[in-house]
Amino acid sequence: MGHLFSRRAHLMQTQAARQQTIYPLGVLHPPGTFHPPGTFHPLGTIEPPGTDRPGKNTWRSLLTHAPIAPLTLIALLGVIALLASTSVTAATASEKAGYQRPDSIPFPADNPYSAEKAQLGKMLFFDQRLSRNFNMNCATCHNPSLGWEDGVPGAFGGQGETLSRHSPTTLNMAWSTSFFWDGRAPTLEEQIRGPVESPNEMNVPLTTVVERLSKVPGYREWFARVFPGLGITSDNILKAIATYERTLVSGVAPFDRWIEGDENAISAAAKRGFTLFNGKAACNQCHSGWNFTDNQFHDIGLATDDNGRMGITGKANDQHAFKTPGLRNIRQRAPYMHNGSLASLEQVIIHYIGGGIPRSSRSPEMRPVPLNAGEMKDLEAFLDSLTGADQPVSLPVLPY
Repeated sequence: MGHLFSRRAHLMQTQAARQQTIYPLGVLHPPGTFHPPGTFHPLGTIEPPGTDRPGKNTWRSLLTHAPIAPLTLIALLGVIALLASTSVTAATASEKAGYQRPDSIPFPADNPYSAEKAQLGKMLFFDQRLSRNFNMNCATCHNPSLGWEDGVPGAFGGQGETLSRHSPTTLNMAWSTSFFWDGRAPTLEEQIRGPVESPNEMNVPLTTVVERLSKVPGYREWFARVFPGLGITSDNILKAIATYERTLVSGVAPFDRWIEGDENAISAAAKRGFTLFNGKAACNQCHSGWNFTDNQFHDIGLATDDNGRMGITGKANDQHAFKTPGLRNIRQRAPYMHNGSLASLEQVIIHYIGGGIPRSSRSPEMRPVPLNAGEMKDLEAFLDSLTGADQPVSLPVLPY
């Protein structure tokens, strides 16, 4: 009798031990191996029909087969979470690669960078002597506190007028291939000439600016150092300002830290928004690259009388087409669009998911996108993650 009791106790201990067994990941068991109830069978082990294992090859049977040891269930849930995380990472790795911040700022060969040239350009950027009535400077329309824009739908004109187009940002212009909303300037230097000499803006010929600055001893010294043997000329004024503007680069944003591997840098909502941006919403068809622009021109179906790019090319397909703006620091840069007609990011998203006004010139990329309210919030959270930690901009002491 004692022998029978000891044998039964031994069997009960063996069964209990088996119920707590957790097989390590990656251990493949040959077909026909018997796994006691409650043991964890590694994912990916496929056994042929007839294998003697209770509940084989089905999640339902694995989860419902009794008894399941607590440690087994914890391990199972952990593996599920691990696989889900790995799947998300693999799905977004190639997408992330397209948004890596560049390591350096590109400068053209005919206007290379120097620290003194950039400092001279900064002085000129903030100097009201570059306007006819000494009442405007570049920062009038490109305020560093407003994402280097001006915070109003239409830019301020030098004669107290409101212009028909919104001031675009000067951030990240070193990577642009054309300038103005309609792309009429091929270089940043030529873009700067535009508002300085425009009758509706600063309204002063560059020859007059040269005369003014030549009377300032401090400017004569600066130009002599930066442009030896050339001094103060129209071209050198433009080159100095352009050099400064090329140094205006948006700061490292939470999105950039996420791209570099910090999974806690942005919220779960922003991560979902990134997936939408590159997938269902297809925003990346135009807002691509690290600065989120293809530098191309598109009619996005916005209500406007402005012919846009067609005024430059004369092509019907370019009617109402405007340059794709970058999205860095976008939260700071309201209102939005070429005419500042949309006051908030929410309004911008609503416009895009509606597809815009149907017309022959409308971009083929513009089409209705069925996003729900939660997806719209996720997309907005992603856009918020693009605002960088920019350094305060100090005003320069102007030469006299």
